[in-house]
Amino acid sequence: MTSLGRSSAILGAGTLISRVTGLLRTIVLVAAIGSIGGAGDAFGVANQLPNNVFTIIQTGILTAVIIPQIVKAGAHSDGGRAYISKLFTLGTVVFLAATAVAIVLAPVLVRIYAKGYAPDQLALATAFAYWCLPQIFFYGLYALIGETLNAKRVFGPYTWAPIANNIVSIAGFLVFIALFGADRSQVESWNPTMIAVLAGTATLGIALQAALLLVSWRRTGLVLKPDFRWRGVGLRHVGTLAGWTFLMVIAGQLAGLVQTTVVSESTGHPSVFFMQAAWLVFMLPYSIFAISIGTPYFTQIAEHAAARRDADVRSDVARCIRVISLFVVGSGVALAVAAVPATRIFTTSSEQAVQAAPVLICYLVGLLPLAVLFIVQRAFYAYGDTRTPFFFTLVQVVLIIGFSVLAGAVAPLSQLAAAIALGQSVAGIVQTVIAVWILRNRLGGLELPSTIRSLVRFAVAAIPAGLAGWGVYLLLGAGDGWTAGNTGANFLDRLLGAVGTGVVGLAAVSVYVAVLLLLRAPELSAATRMLRRFLPGR
Repeated sequence: MTSLGRSSAILGAGTLISRVTGLLRTIVLVAAIGSIGGAGDAFGVANQLPNNVFTIIQTGILTAVIIPQIVKAGAHSDGGRAYISKLFTLGTVVFLAATAVAIVLAPVLVRIYAKGYAPDQLALATAFAYWCLPQIFFYGLYALIGETLNAKRVFGPYTWAPIANNIVSIAGFLVFIALFGADRSQVESWNPTMIAVLAGTATLGIALQAALLLVSWRRTGLVLKPDFRWRGVGLRHVGTLAGWTFLMVIAGQLAGLVQTTVVSESTGHPSVFFMQAAWLVFMLPYSIFAISIGTPYFTQIAEHAAARRDADVRSDVARCIRVISLFVVGSGVALAVAAVPATRIFTTSSEQAVQAAPVLICYLVGLLPLAVLFIVQRAFYAYGDTRTPFFFTLVQVVLIIGFSVLAGAVAPLSQLAAAIALGQSVAGIVQTVIAVWILRNRLGGLELPSTIRSLVRFAVAAIPAGLAGWGVYLLLGAGDGWTAGNTGANFLDRLLGAVGTGVVGLAAVSVYVAVLLLLRAPELSAATRMLRRFLPGR
């Protein structure tokens, strides 16, 4: 437990700094190309393409399959060295091939995701894509090295490396602004040099992010060498496991394609680029708490599952859900009541922030279910079951597609992005309920009565916390106050939005913790021990 707490603290600290620098990266990017406009959406589509492929590689193969397999290979006489060498050689070849194919198909991929774009905007997105798609190779290496480090209980580097990517990107985007000026939201204002500087900077950051993980490799105690003798890597078994997760992620990408296609009709309102920015804010509490706490637990769950210690797996999953939920509920309600200041960071006026805040709020509806799903889904993976997650994810995909099509038909363009985000959250709730129910039946229980009591305590505390945060927001002037950035100075207004988010959020979190103390919530003790590990000398 001490090891898990320390690992979670290291991951949490790295994730916090990574996400904060990521927010700064997005602020500078918005200053360069705007958040609502043709150029921003063109870059958003192009830069999302390698992320989509990365999701397929990481979620579809690495996270679901590789960690449990590396844990098992660790029992080999060589500690898994031969297996991992073959795995890395195979992975490198696959990543290179995938990158080459994607670059050749760049115009086709862009057209698939940007059907509603005018010819000049489509051409700009395609030009961006040629510079962004090489990220696939570097994302693949980053994921393969990082997941191997996680499997070997070297948790920190995977989380800290993106900070270097963010710093490089911030510097590159600032150079762009210095050379070409800010707010280049008009498609016709772009030329090849501008495209190369902006998109090339994004790709350079990802390359550095992957390279930095190699520095930590010696901590695994393994020596890698190219090995093209793939017969011993267990391709048939791995292929069977990965096949279902690959189909699962492809289905998810199909849902994302439908979402992007529908929302691309709302260019000029909150659209593709802003949905990505809102998702980045949404991912802040999810990454800091769900991923940071859940990742070390996943390695432990995989070890317990390999030893067929089902009772320990049940305890691991239930404990992890309760601890994650404590943090996620509090941070989620704080971010919801501070939605306008938070969105002001990525918009060019307080009016746009008010218009766009519902997108973030609608995403936040699904924050807790997504956090719970993170650990539940990985419990299936730990047992080598990738088939069941495919089917409950398929339910989510069908619902997302249905809600997106419905939103495109009935929602006004100004709220289309919010409607699509809400549909995704509702679909995620259904998916999580199904997943928990199946896992409970599979393991013979999940300590659900205790977990439900915890969730009720968190919900009770969240109500006055939300009211307190909302009251502070209103007292500070709401959409017309300083927290929404009304000075007319671009950078200062975004800074005020960030400060306002902190002030409103702190009020909500303070009340949330106070109510939990009054309720004598036992989860606070575990959380306090975990937070103490952030302090020097602990």
